[in-house]
Amino acid sequence: MFDALIIGGGAAGLSCALVLGSAKDKPFAKDKRIGIIIHQKTSHLQSALFNNVLGFEAKTTGASILKQGKKQLASLYPHLEQIDKEKVKEIVSTTDAFNIITNKSSYKSKIVIVAVGYTNLMTIKGLEDYIEPHPRSEKEKDRIWLKNMDHLVKEGLYVAGSLAGWRSQFAISSGSGAHVATDILTLWNGGKHTKVHDKVE
Repeated sequence: MFDALIIGGGAAGLSCALVLGSAKDKPFAKDKRIGIIIHQKTSHLQSALFNNVLGFEAKTTGASILKQGKKQLASLYPHLEQIDKEKVKEIVSTTDAFNIITNKSSYKSKIVIVAVGYTNLMTIKGLEDYIEPHPRSEKEKDRIWLKNMDHLVKEGLYVAGSLAGWRSQFAISSGSGAHVATDILTLWNGGKHTKVHDKVE
């Protein structure tokens, strides 16, 4: 049983994972089992080029970020489980958790964060009731979002990134993933607003 399982290894998913992973020494998070299902083949980052993102060298590619993000996560927070090369097919809500069914296996988690792309090709069964036309995208592009209130779709089910209704901009998606992570940490911390900062000693 996972305490939190992230679906998607793009900007939002990896950012969410990094923030959750960084809380490993906090009393309320140190025993939590956290995982991320990383399926990046269809990520919009595969073809992205960044010249306008703070802290990135000009001409940084999205493909390099996807690769480096996985390494960063494994290096800094190895306790966070990376599940690679699996695609989620269905999410089933039960009384106390969610069953996440992939093309290769199945998992249980108390909290699920959906951070996959916002095209109408997103076909995870169990989410149909929450899919609506994207509020911040051109109608002809036929983008979707999971209807939510401040990233929360329903109890225990979060959405992050463009699929949460935000514009498709790297910094926005990353921030959305971090936002969800701090909401979950706040939940684990008994409702006390929580963030994780590292400082130069």
